[in-house]
Amino acid sequence: MSMLTKNEHPESESPRCCGDVQCSTARQYRALFPAVHRARRGTAAMVNPVFQKSIKDVDLFYETQELASLRHTHILEVICEDFLPKKLTDIRRLTSALSQHAGSATLRREDFERTILTMVYSAQHVAQASSHHQRELWAESFVELFRAIKRDLAAK
Repeated sequence: MSMLTKNEHPESESPRCCGDVQCSTARQYRALFPAVHRARRGTAAMVNPVFQKSIKDVDLFYETQELASLRHTHILEVICEDFLPKKLTDIRRLTSALSQHAGSATLRREDFERTILTMVYSAQHVAQASSHHQRELWAESFVELFRAIKRDLAAK
């Protein structure tokens, strides 16, 4: 098994509750994307899926042959459809949790990726909003997600 950094806690190896900082941090991570811990659409085999696991995955994704095969499409679809918040209230709950998380530790790779994907989802809604009011609400969520990502990157 590879060495884990302080921010990587596989669900099967998450620390036992003992009241220490590490334990409360693990509970905090679970709160950011609660849908990850609910199996849907036969995804029980996909425990805590991540779209890109390494630099090699990123490189392969942009090669024409890899795009043609679309090997990772199913994982990305599951993450986007089942795990990302879709309602504005859920996204606001996420941004609130992210702002409370600020300063305690950097986001885990999975949470960082899901936050980026949620930000993209919000940007799509800004562009497609039918009213000025809806556009403003989605834009505010987009900006809050951007700020959370920026804080996390500055902390690294």
